[in-house]
Amino acid sequence: METDDIARQRIDLAAAFRWAARLGFHEGVCNHFSVAVSPSGDRFLVNPHGRHFSEIRASDLLLVEPDGSVAGDGEPPEPTAFFIHSRLHRGLPHARCILHTHMPYATALTTLEGGRLEPVNQNALRFYDQIAYDDEYNGLALDEAEGDRMCTALGNRQIMFMANHGVSVIGHSVAFAFDSMYYLERACRNQVLAMSTGRPLKRVPDGLARKVAQQIAGEDNSDRHFDALKRILDREEPDYAA
Repeated sequence: METDDIARQRIDLAAAFRWAARLGFHEGVCNHFSVAVSPSGDRFLVNPHGRHFSEIRASDLLLVEPDGSVAGDGEPPEPTAFFIHSRLHRGLPHARCILHTHMPYATALTTLEGGRLEPVNQNALRFYDQIAYDDEYNGLALDEAEGDRMCTALGNRQIMFMANHGVSVIGHSVAFAFDSMYYLERACRNQVLAMSTGRPLKRVPDGLARKVAQQIAGEDNSDRHFDALKRILDREEPDYAA
Protein backbone atom coordinates (compact mmCIF):
# COMPACT_ATOMS: atom_id res chain seq x y z
CA MET A 1 0.00 0.00 0.00
CA GLU A 2 1.31 3.46 -0.85
CA THR A 3 1.86 6.02 1.88
CA ASP A 4 -0.08 9.24 2.32
CA ASP A 5 3.06 11.12 1.27
CA ILE A 6 3.20 9.29 -2.07
CA ALA A 7 -0.51 9.99 -2.60
CA ARG A 8 0.13 13.70 -1.99
CA GLN A 9 3.11 13.69 -4.34
CA ARG A 10 0.97 12.07 -7.03
CA ILE A 11 -1.59 14.87 -6.80
CA ASP A 12 1.05 17.60 -6.86
CA LEU A 13 2.85 16.10 -9.85
CA ALA A 14 -0.43 15.62 -11.75
CA ALA A 15 -1.23 19.29 -11.11
CA ALA A 16 2.17 20.26 -12.51
CA PHE A 17 1.44 18.35 -15.72
CA ARG A 18 -2.00 19.94 -16.15
CA TRP A 19 -0.64 23.45 -15.66
CA ALA A 20 2.37 22.84 -17.91
CA ALA A 21 -0.11 21.95 -20.66
CA ARG A 22 -2.22 25.04 -19.96
CA LEU A 23 0.85 27.25 -20.21
CA GLY A 24 2.16 25.70 -23.41
CA PHE A 25 5.20 24.14 -21.76
CA HIS A 26 4.40 20.67 -23.16
CA GLU A 27 5.48 19.13 -26.47
CA GLY A 28 3.28 16.39 -27.89
CA VAL A 29 3.52 13.37 -25.61
CA CYS A 30 7.21 13.97 -24.95
CA ASN A 31 8.98 15.59 -21.98
CA HIS A 32 8.83 14.24 -18.46
CA PHE A 33 8.42 15.31 -14.84
CA SER A 34 9.30 13.23 -11.79
CA VAL A 35 9.43 13.37 -8.01
CA ALA A 36 11.45 11.18 -5.68
CA VAL A 37 9.50 9.30 -3.00
CA SER A 38 12.41 7.66 -1.15
CA PRO A 39 15.24 9.37 0.76
CA SER A 40 17.90 8.01 -1.61
CA GLY A 41 15.95 8.95 -4.74
CA ASP A 42 15.90 5.37 -5.99
CA ARG A 43 12.08 5.31 -6.10
CA PHE A 44 10.26 8.01 -8.02
CA LEU A 45 7.02 8.92 -9.74
CA VAL A 46 7.12 9.78 -13.45
CA ASN A 47 4.62 10.18 -16.28
CA PRO A 48 3.68 7.15 -18.39
CA HIS A 49 4.92 6.91 -21.96
CA GLY A 50 2.55 8.35 -24.57
CA ARG A 51 0.20 10.26 -22.26
CA HIS A 52 -0.49 13.92 -23.02
CA PHE A 53 0.21 16.31 -20.13
CA SER A 54 -3.36 17.61 -20.26
CA GLU A 55 -4.90 14.19 -19.49
CA ILE A 56 -2.58 12.93 -16.76
CA ARG A 57 -4.22 12.01 -13.46
CA ALA A 58 -2.54 11.27 -10.15
CA SER A 59 -3.33 7.56 -10.49
CA ASP A 60 -1.72 7.42 -13.96
CA LEU A 61 1.76 8.19 -12.68
CA LEU A 62 4.26 5.34 -12.65
CA LEU A 63 6.06 4.39 -9.44
CA VAL A 64 9.53 3.29 -10.54
CA GLU A 65 11.31 0.89 -8.18
CA PRO A 66 15.08 0.77 -7.47
CA ASP A 67 15.64 -1.99 -10.04
CA GLY A 68 13.92 0.01 -12.76
CA SER A 69 10.70 -1.98 -12.69
CA VAL A 70 7.31 -0.33 -12.30
CA ALA A 71 5.12 -1.08 -9.30
CA GLY A 72 2.06 -3.07 -10.32
CA ASP A 73 3.77 -4.43 -13.42
CA GLY A 74 2.98 -1.32 -15.44
CA GLU A 75 4.64 -0.38 -18.74
CA PRO A 76 8.13 1.07 -18.14
CA PRO A 77 8.64 4.82 -18.64
CA GLU A 78 9.98 6.25 -21.87
CA PRO A 79 13.74 5.38 -21.99
CA THR A 80 15.12 8.92 -21.92
CA ALA A 81 12.83 9.71 -18.98
CA PHE A 82 14.25 6.77 -17.06
CA PHE A 83 17.92 7.43 -17.77
CA ILE A 84 17.71 11.16 -17.04
CA HIS A 85 15.52 11.09 -13.95
CA SER A 86 16.83 7.93 -12.30
CA ARG A 87 20.43 9.14 -12.42
CA LEU A 88 19.68 12.71 -11.32
CA HIS A 89 17.49 11.59 -8.42
CA ARG A 90 20.16 9.18 -7.18
CA GLY A 91 23.14 11.40 -7.85
CA LEU A 92 21.92 14.76 -6.56
CA PRO A 93 20.34 14.90 -3.08
CA HIS A 94 18.73 18.28 -3.83
CA ALA A 95 16.99 16.90 -6.94
CA ARG A 96 13.77 15.77 -5.28
CA CYS A 97 11.62 17.00 -8.15
CA ILE A 98 12.86 17.17 -11.76
CA LEU A 99 10.93 18.96 -14.51
CA HIS A 100 12.37 18.40 -17.99
CA THR A 101 10.73 20.44 -20.71
CA HIS A 102 11.22 21.97 -24.14
CA MET A 103 9.23 25.10 -23.27
CA PRO A 104 9.70 27.52 -26.17
CA TYR A 105 11.49 30.60 -24.91
CA ALA A 106 13.95 28.80 -22.63
CA THR A 107 14.65 26.29 -25.38
CA ALA A 108 15.20 29.15 -27.84
CA LEU A 109 18.10 30.37 -25.71
CA THR A 110 19.65 26.88 -25.79
CA THR A 111 19.79 27.09 -29.59
CA LEU A 112 21.98 30.20 -29.60
CA GLU A 113 25.76 30.03 -29.68
CA GLY A 114 26.75 30.86 -26.11
CA GLY A 115 23.10 31.30 -25.19
CA ARG A 116 22.68 32.48 -21.61
CA LEU A 117 19.91 33.85 -19.43
CA GLU A 118 21.18 37.37 -18.90
CA PRO A 119 20.52 39.46 -15.74
CA VAL A 120 18.29 41.90 -17.59
CA ASN A 121 14.92 41.54 -15.85
CA GLN A 122 13.77 40.89 -12.30
CA ASN A 123 12.52 37.38 -13.05
CA ALA A 124 15.95 36.47 -14.39
CA LEU A 125 17.68 37.77 -11.27
CA ARG A 126 16.10 35.07 -9.09
CA PHE A 127 18.22 32.54 -11.01
CA TYR A 128 21.50 34.40 -10.67
CA ASP A 129 24.29 31.83 -10.22
CA GLN A 130 21.74 28.98 -10.17
CA ILE A 131 22.00 27.87 -13.81
CA ALA A 132 24.33 25.23 -15.24
CA TYR A 133 24.99 25.33 -18.97
CA ASP A 134 25.61 22.05 -20.78
CA ASP A 135 26.94 23.43 -24.06
CA GLU A 136 27.54 20.10 -25.81
CA TYR A 137 24.52 18.40 -27.34
CA ASN A 138 25.10 14.66 -27.01
CA GLY A 139 22.02 13.12 -28.63
CA LEU A 140 19.25 11.24 -26.83
CA ALA A 141 19.84 10.07 -23.25
CA LEU A 142 19.58 6.33 -23.83
CA ASP A 143 21.98 4.95 -21.23
CA GLU A 144 23.16 5.52 -17.66
CA ALA A 145 26.38 7.13 -18.85
CA GLU A 146 24.48 10.01 -20.45
CA GLY A 147 22.36 10.39 -17.33
CA ASP A 148 25.50 10.51 -15.21
CA ARG A 149 27.07 13.07 -17.56
CA MET A 150 24.02 15.29 -17.08
CA CYS A 151 24.27 14.79 -13.33
CA THR A 152 27.85 16.06 -13.38
CA ALA A 153 26.92 18.99 -15.62
CA LEU A 154 24.11 20.09 -13.31
CA GLY A 155 26.12 19.77 -10.10
CA ASN A 156 24.67 21.85 -7.26
CA ARG A 157 22.72 24.21 -9.51
CA GLN A 158 18.95 24.46 -9.74
CA ILE A 159 18.54 24.64 -13.52
CA MET A 160 20.35 23.15 -16.50
CA PHE A 161 20.21 24.65 -19.97
CA MET A 162 20.79 21.74 -22.36
CA ALA A 163 22.26 22.91 -25.67
CA ASN A 164 20.03 22.37 -28.73
CA HIS A 165 17.55 20.53 -26.51
CA GLY A 166 15.66 22.15 -23.62
CA VAL A 167 15.93 22.71 -19.88
CA SER A 168 15.73 20.73 -16.67
CA VAL A 169 14.53 22.42 -13.48
CA ILE A 170 14.97 20.81 -10.08
CA GLY A 171 13.71 21.59 -6.62
CA HIS A 172 13.10 20.27 -3.14
CA SER A 173 9.37 19.95 -3.88
CA VAL A 174 7.00 19.90 -6.84
CA ALA A 175 5.70 23.34 -5.84
CA PHE A 176 9.18 24.89 -5.72
CA ALA A 177 10.30 23.31 -9.00
CA PHE A 178 7.10 24.35 -10.80
CA ASP A 179 7.36 27.92 -9.51
CA SER A 180 10.94 28.04 -10.77
CA MET A 181 9.98 26.64 -14.16
CA TYR A 182 7.16 29.18 -14.51
CA TYR A 183 9.36 32.19 -13.73
CA LEU A 184 12.24 30.84 -15.80
CA GLU A 185 10.09 30.78 -18.93
CA ARG A 186 8.79 34.28 -18.13
CA ALA A 187 12.38 35.52 -17.80
CA CYS A 188 13.42 33.85 -21.06
CA ARG A 189 10.42 35.25 -22.91
CA ASN A 190 11.24 38.76 -21.74
CA GLN A 191 14.84 38.39 -22.89
CA VAL A 192 13.95 36.94 -26.31
CA LEU A 193 11.48 39.79 -26.88
CA ALA A 194 14.08 42.35 -25.85
CA MET A 195 16.69 40.74 -28.13
CA SER A 196 14.24 40.88 -31.04
CA THR A 197 14.38 44.69 -31.00
CA GLY A 198 18.03 44.58 -32.01
CA ARG A 199 18.96 47.04 -29.28
CA PRO A 200 21.58 46.29 -26.59
CA LEU A 201 20.42 44.52 -23.45
CA LYS A 202 20.58 46.57 -20.25
CA ARG A 203 22.32 44.28 -17.75
CA VAL A 204 21.90 44.58 -14.00
CA PRO A 205 25.33 44.72 -12.29
CA ASP A 206 26.48 41.44 -10.73
CA GLY A 207 26.46 42.72 -7.16
CA LEU A 208 22.90 43.96 -7.39
CA ALA A 209 21.80 40.82 -9.25
CA ARG A 210 23.20 38.66 -6.45
CA LYS A 211 21.44 40.80 -3.82
CA VAL A 212 18.07 40.54 -5.58
CA ALA A 213 18.48 36.76 -5.95
CA GLN A 214 18.97 36.53 -2.19
CA GLN A 215 15.96 38.77 -1.56
CA ILE A 216 13.72 36.61 -3.75
CA ALA A 217 15.01 33.41 -2.13
CA GLY A 218 14.05 34.86 1.25
CA GLU A 219 10.49 35.53 0.04
CA ASP A 220 9.65 32.06 -1.27
CA ASN A 221 6.02 32.08 -2.40
CA SER A 222 6.13 28.78 -4.31
CA ASP A 223 3.73 26.95 -1.99
CA ARG A 224 1.17 29.77 -2.18
CA HIS A 225 1.49 29.94 -5.95
CA PHE A 226 1.07 26.18 -6.35
CA ASP A 227 -1.83 26.00 -3.88
CA ALA A 228 -3.62 28.65 -5.95
CA LEU A 229 -3.04 26.65 -9.13
CA LYS A 230 -4.45 23.51 -7.50
CA ARG A 231 -7.53 25.42 -6.33
CA ILE A 232 -8.20 26.40 -9.95
CA LEU A 233 -7.81 22.77 -11.03
CA ASP A 234 -10.11 21.65 -8.23
CA ARG A 235 -12.79 23.86 -9.76
CA GLU A 236 -12.13 23.32 -13.45
CA GLU A 237 -10.38 19.94 -13.86
CA PRO A 238 -10.97 17.99 -10.63
CA ASP A 239 -10.15 14.68 -12.32
CA TYR A 240 -6.42 15.54 -12.13
CA ALA A 241 -6.40 14.33 -8.51
CA ALA A 242 -8.17 11.03 -9.25
